[in-house]
Amino acid sequence: MQNPPIALGPDLIDADWMTAALQASGDLPGGKVTEVQWRPVGNGLVGDSFRFELTYTGAPDTAPTSLVGKFPAKDPASRASGAGLRLYLREVGFYRDIAQTVDISTPRPLYAQINPETHDFTLILEDLGPARAGDQLAGCSVEDAATALKEAAALHAPRWGDASLAQIEWLNPANSEMNGQIAAALPAVVAAFKDRYDGQLEPECLAIVDRLPAAVVAMQGVSDFPITLQHADFRLDNILFDVQGGARRMGTLDWQTITLGAALTDVSYFLSAGLSPETRREHERDLVGLYHAELLKRGVRDYPLDAAWRDYQRFAVHGVLMGVFSAMAVERTERGDALFLKMTRGGCLQALDHGTFEMWG
Repeated sequence: MQNPPIALGPDLIDADWMTAALQASGDLPGGKVTEVQWRPVGNGLVGDSFRFELTYTGAPDTAPTSLVGKFPAKDPASRASGAGLRLYLREVGFYRDIAQTVDISTPRPLYAQINPETHDFTLILEDLGPARAGDQLAGCSVEDAATALKEAAALHAPRWGDASLAQIEWLNPANSEMNGQIAAALPAVVAAFKDRYDGQLEPECLAIVDRLPAAVVAMQGVSDFPITLQHADFRLDNILFDVQGGARRMGTLDWQTITLGAALTDVSYFLSAGLSPETRREHERDLVGLYHAELLKRGVRDYPLDAAWRDYQRFAVHGVLMGVFSAMAVERTERGDALFLKMTRGGCLQALDHGTFEMWG
């Protein structure tokens, strides 16, 4: 059965479109969709997500009654960022080529199509609800952080040191291209960020922000760590806990930033953004140790705990980068301002605690 064409928004998905998509995926062996209703979900910044409720006639009981669809952002600035940094290509590529090769829990894709020239895309994904949504502004408990880091190991360990990852066209060129674009843009981005949030960050945090462009340049080309898959935006807004009513402990969403790099980047970033600075300081050594033990349990070798701790400290740059760069790359909102300030402050304080920027000159 042939897939229907790419739809640029939920209003272009009707019963016939959804019937064709589900028949092509094998999820609708008989019957047809008779009604489609949709509503917005999530807090995506570069893509727009919607939950679809489906009504059928003649369908088996196994046919999904709800699905989640993801589309390019309606906001022109956010869409330009998604296309220019190849975020849409990477997310569709993850679901099509990578998701089935790792153990981290993610939604199963039923439709994943993109036009690489225009960056028009449609994703139709398994609905992980009912679930408890992570909230970046509220933060999380130490117990939820432990769950998240175990899931991070389930992403990192299966492809740990896998040289074949470098052969995936959309993954490797996208990574180097994005790094180059970010490094070139960062001085102007930092200036704009400081102008926008003047007086809202402590002087010691602003001093770290000023050092960001030089640190990012220093990090380019560094390869003295095991290469693996990196989510690169592994934070609470992209996580659901107790998915499908507790059938799974967690589900990870929003794979637009999937790349190759140091695994501990995801760990540093999650803890700086998800825990209060006080809670992070009290528990980070134990949490990194728990994550490292999970890597070992999943077969990772020749990566001692002291190496993991060193990588945790030096790749804390990422939390500052994501707070600063993302703030200036997407549509400005009240929640976005609060979010990016919290992320940046958390990343800066983590970097100050560990002397991170001194490690990069």
